[in-house]
Amino acid sequence: MRSPIRGLASSDGEEGSDRTPLLQSTPRVEAAPVCCSARYNLALLAFFGFFVLYALRVNLSVALVDMVDSNTTLADNRTSKECAEHSAPIKVHHNQTGKKYQWDAETQGWILGSFFYGYIITQIPGGYIASKVGGKLLLGFGILGTAVFTLFTPIAADLGVGALIALRALEGLGEGVTFPAMHAMWSSWAPPLERSKLLSISYAGAQLGTVISLPLSGIICFYMNWTYVFYLFGIVGIVWFILWIFFVSETPETHKTISRHEKEYILSSLKNQLSSQKSVPWTSMLRSSPLWAIVVAHFSYNWTFYTLLTLLPTYMKEILRFNVQENGLLSALPYFGCWLCMILSGQAADNLRAKWNFSTICVRRVFSLIGMIGPAVFLVAAGFIGCDYSLAVAFLTISTTLGGFCSSGFSINHLDIAPSTLLENGKQFSTSLLLSMCLVPFSSRYLPKVKCKTGLSTIDMDTETEGTNK
Repeated sequence: MRSPIRGLASSDGEEGSDRTPLLQSTPRVEAAPVCCSARYNLALLAFFGFFVLYALRVNLSVALVDMVDSNTTLADNRTSKECAEHSAPIKVHHNQTGKKYQWDAETQGWILGSFFYGYIITQIPGGYIASKVGGKLLLGFGILGTAVFTLFTPIAADLGVGALIALRALEGLGEGVTFPAMHAMWSSWAPPLERSKLLSISYAGAQLGTVISLPLSGIICFYMNWTYVFYLFGIVGIVWFILWIFFVSETPETHKTISRHEKEYILSSLKNQLSSQKSVPWTSMLRSSPLWAIVVAHFSYNWTFYTLLTLLPTYMKEILRFNVQENGLLSALPYFGCWLCMILSGQAADNLRAKWNFSTICVRRVFSLIGMIGPAVFLVAAGFIGCDYSLAVAFLTISTTLGGFCSSGFSINHLDIAPSTLLENGKQFSTSLLLSMCLVPFSSRYLPKVKCKTGLSTIDMDTETEGTNK
């Protein structure tokens, strides 16, 4: 299969056929063992990095439930009595020492959405910086900056809404560079036939971070107070940064402990992935229909994903009326399913390509279809079930779980269609990195207005989108 971006070398190496993702012009080097390998150690540390990343991102969604005076929210919520109270009495007293703020629904919308205002700004600059200084430092300092800003969240809340919104926007600036930075590293580390597994492992950390941080934040808010949510996750982020700097190398060539066999395996498998062009084919990229197909897929998936990620705890409290402890646990269930699905789908995708000789395009299409249509069906169904708590949680869990298939579909397809380009200055520019940084920002930008629609068990949001050209 020829690369859909003209002027680029075929990234899958399929010259007359789409049956295999490797070039046939050079003999294959036997795959290096997985156990204790440098590439899987990188995937593991990246896994924990994205774990921290999403824990820092979503902790406010739960903490905000406990930060706001419930009387303020009830004044704006016309459907708080639509669903009956159902939570069993809690024997342990709910700690109430955390300061409460008189923030209405509109103000809360601004606070929750402010992260994404910063997030969309650093995507393309992040990709450019990664091509100059490398993904290791960019990813590390991006997460470190977010962790440090998180530690100051209680102070910003005391200073006022404006300070908190500005702080969350700064956190978004730090996190915006992370996906482009990680793609820059995988363009040098991931052999084509292990691409789905390695990227799925590293990015699955985002889902597990959500799974752990949502219930843990609820528990901390319930037994301690909400300020400790930000202190805990901020410190964890700093610890991860220290480990990342000491144990990760930018490329296989600079890794100090990698085996010779593994280095040769990685370099030989990526050798013919490098385009002979000396400049980035900007025009061809912008005219590539497969590129825009990936953009549309990212936009559609991220719209739903970030809506739920940000507002699911609010839905659990205001509509289904779960307390803060139950809220965190039940909000995490969908992302636990997504985490499992990402891990298993990554293994399945690479097995289909390597052992069953399925074409790369076939695998990407099938996994993308399952990961898009499945969630859509169950998410729409969740809007028609009223106050059935069990079905609401089940449908949201199934919907988010099936979305995990996308991690081996369109989510990494830019690595398939875009090889790296060796620039005239000798630097390696990952075209796939550029594509990834153009994709992630296509998520929903929330207008600061959240209201409940009478008679339905869903939250209506006034939303619009704002893109920039993951």
